[in-house]
Amino acid sequence: MQSRNSRPHGHGGGPVCAPAHQGAHDEQTRGTAETMPCRGPWHDAPAPGRDRRDRTGAVAPVPAARRERRTGRMPEATAQVYLDVQRSAAFQQVRTRYRRFVVPGAAAFLLWYVAYVVAATAAPGWMARPVVGAVNVAMLAGLAQFLSAFLFAWAYARHARLRRDRAALDLRWDTQDRTRHIAGGAS
Repeated sequence: MQSRNSRPHGHGGGPVCAPAHQGAHDEQTRGTAETMPCRGPWHDAPAPGRDRRDRTGAVAPVPAARRERRTGRMPEATAQVYLDVQRSAAFQQVRTRYRRFVVPGAAAFLLWYVAYVVAATAAPGWMARPVVGAVNVAMLAGLAQFLSAFLFAWAYARHARLRRDRAALDLRWDTQDRTRHIAGGAS
């Protein structure tokens, strides 16, 4: 059995590796069907951040930003930048605009959904009332649920674009500039 990238799998109709040689990577045993190591296509490239090698084959050093993420620690000055941004009036304004839209919108949508479920269980006769042909009130209300979900998503994206994105992007650039200056990478 061949994979999509024309490399043989270790099962099906492809070459099968001998159990004693699974994982063998020396040049003498590589290449024949009996000794071919069982490797899938996921072994072609290392996972991001793992075993990165430069052109000479030596392990490349991990950049400072990645070391910070791995250790989970952040320099005190960088942490202070994020705290300052969080306390700033611009950040609070972005958060307030977000909450003023999301909290009432989510509450209205949840109330609309609960009303649909309650009506379906408490008034099945009313929900079964035909409107047009085989279409009844329950079907129209169910379709209205989908329509309202799409309308809410559209309204959210529009609100974000018009009222929050520009301010949030300015905060992001400001934060990145300030952390870059602290790290000594100012350009």
